[in-house]
Amino acid sequence: MHIQKAAIAFGSLALVGLTPVSAQDAGEQQPYALSSSQSATVDRLIDSALEDRLAYEVLESLTTEIGPRLPGSDDEARARDWGVAKMKALGFKNVRIETFEMPYWERISESAEIVSPYPQALKITALGNSVSTPEGGLTGEVVRFPTLLDLVDAPLGGLQRKIVFVDEVMTKTQDGSGYGWAVAKRSGAANEAAKRGAAAAIIRSSGTSAGRSPHTGMMRYEEDVTPIPTAALSNPDADLLARALKSAGKAEIKLDISTLKKDTTISGNVIGEIPGRSDELIVIGGHLDSWDLGTGAVDDGAGIAITMAAAKRVGDLRGKPGRTIRVVMWGAEEVGLFGGRAYAEAHKDELDKHYFASESDFGAGRIWQFRSGFGESEIGKAKVFEKALRRLGVGPGRNTSNGGPDVSPISALGVPVATLGQDGSDYFNLHHTMEDTFDKIKLDDLQQNVAAWTAMIYIASEMEGDFRHKENSAEAAAEE
Repeated sequence: MHIQKAAIAFGSLALVGLTPVSAQDAGEQQPYALSSSQSATVDRLIDSALEDRLAYEVLESLTTEIGPRLPGSDDEARARDWGVAKMKALGFKNVRIETFEMPYWERISESAEIVSPYPQALKITALGNSVSTPEGGLTGEVVRFPTLLDLVDAPLGGLQRKIVFVDEVMTKTQDGSGYGWAVAKRSGAANEAAKRGAAAAIIRSSGTSAGRSPHTGMMRYEEDVTPIPTAALSNPDADLLARALKSAGKAEIKLDISTLKKDTTISGNVIGEIPGRSDELIVIGGHLDSWDLGTGAVDDGAGIAITMAAAKRVGDLRGKPGRTIRVVMWGAEEVGLFGGRAYAEAHKDELDKHYFASESDFGAGRIWQFRSGFGESEIGKAKVFEKALRRLGVGPGRNTSNGGPDVSPISALGVPVATLGQDGSDYFNLHHTMEDTFDKIKLDDLQQNVAAWTAMIYIASEMEGDFRHKENSAEAAAEE
């Protein structure tokens, strides 16, 4: 379905830019506001985006025609080709792939079962980078630790030939903050268990699903420990194993995992642009890779679709945007931000032209908060975005954004960023599981995302000055 171009023009209003209004006190940070013409343009962009099906169609295409996109795999390579073709079809310019090398891991097979006292199968998934069990699997007595901290506090030694089970529960939150500390067990369990002589480690999934879909994700071995096989149990199966241990006092399980590793493979970032009136860059996007269990709809096909559709809406205005809009489909995010780091390295000599950056990588839930990552002297400019987004139910947040995972490497180098925070209350029911599929996407929520992103991109494109900190605030006000 072709989307008609909006009959909205940048025109002369784009040359006016965002102008400062008088401050009540000379010592206060200078406030900023949209002109009446710009405000009207933002509202029309939002109205049209709320009816736009492009993001939905792009996401349907990606998940249907490509499906799972394990980093460094042939499937991810097919996705890059898909990305190039889709960007060209939508009118993006300077479309290309920037490749990089990375290590490779894939799962071959995985299974687990309680051997005694209550024989039955368990639902598990190997964690990314896990080594294999010995051929035929391994069997061992389970030692349960309620939390990772309990394992860390345990004596060194005493777990020889045992299978450590870290049973720590993740708390569901709107902003996903429960994930940060819960996910520590994904690497911590294997490393701490290995230090104590264990043969393997299993964890309760670092997710909030009540179904029997275990949650995968990357783990890393410390240099001074012997790598041991590690896997995640679905939450109901973690409950089952805990009950068996409580009922019988002890339990044995058999774990059988087969994985493949290669030192190097090729991944890449897909890049397309909407040329602006200047060579300053607004960099947005999502990551193209996904885990192999689902089809990567919420993580992060949605981010790809949202940012591509929003960029196109701004590009469809008559005339060029004030700044060049660069959409990046980052590769190999899931296994270590390889795409984000490669982008920062490849473009390190033009970071001064990077005016603003942001990534969509938290699913497709409704956006509820705008967070900036601006220089201290420029924080007042966040109010412009906040006011424009308020009609979408988006409230103000703090100046603490790092822009998103793949944007964080350039954010750390001084590029100003922002985050449109999505409602993640149910995100970790799907994240990194086989339930991450297109049918979970709600069209209305996706359209609200596109509307918010369209408004943010347009404002960033037309704002005069920049978001970097200026030491002399009087000089900064004069420049504006």
